[in-house]
Amino acid sequence: MILVLAGSLMTFAMVQEATVVEPREPGVIVIEQDFDDSPQELRWDIDVHPLVEQRYRNIVRQAYDYSCGSAALTTVLKYYLGRNLNERQVMEGLLHYGESERIVQRRAFSMLDMKRLVTALGYPSGGFRATVADLKELDHPAIVPIQHAGFKHFVVLRAIRDGRAFLADPSVGNISFTLAQFEEKWDDNVLFIVFPGSEKPLDALELKEEDMRFVDDQTMTLFALDTIPEFHEATSRRINNLLERQKNNPDGTVENTRKQLFYRRN
Repeated sequence: MILVLAGSLMTFAMVQEATVVEPREPGVIVIEQDFDDSPQELRWDIDVHPLVEQRYRNIVRQAYDYSCGSAALTTVLKYYLGRNLNERQVMEGLLHYGESERIVQRRAFSMLDMKRLVTALGYPSGGFRATVADLKELDHPAIVPIQHAGFKHFVVLRAIRDGRAFLADPSVGNISFTLAQFEEKWDDNVLFIVFPGSEKPLDALELKEEDMRFVDDQTMTLFALDTIPEFHEATSRRINNLLERQKNNPDGTVENTRKQLFYRRN
């Protein structure tokens, strides 16, 4: 009887010890799930990060509406060249080494300003005119100007894979466009590259498996049509208008109308 009691006490102590949860850091959430009545502890630790953290992973977010150039350059310096600089330091460097009067006048930085700063930091760099075919062969991240949503904007081209251009955008985070979309937005087909020189670069801007996941435009359009009544009504009006114009345009073709519908939806 004493042995049975002792065994029961030992079992109770082991179960109690196994179920004690160590204090967690603020922001850590522990979810417990009972599988069976076994005293053996089954535990998996899974790190779950907020979507916004993943979205801006290894990107320096621009602090001001006009500071996309300094944020893009800071992103390259920090996550490709390993320089622990913040955007304010880079902005001050651009103002010091760049054409400060023109920077203030246009409220933006240029590739020439970037080149002067990175030269002072000891890195070779250059601005180039290129094609999409050239970009496919790049083995360095590049700062490229684009025109998006009616604004001129600097982003970091991480790589081109599977027919898409993957960008580190200081304003909206990690995004991608189809090559056709990117080529349409790419301003003047120029890019700026900072080379690591003799130092080995970091791999923080290289594409990873999670970066390759995206929702194609047609799926997003169909989702919007199904879930947002206003979007559905607006799209229906555009379709009806196009069809009416098609009736009044004998030179038009059904295929041209389909193309118009597709590009307007996307």
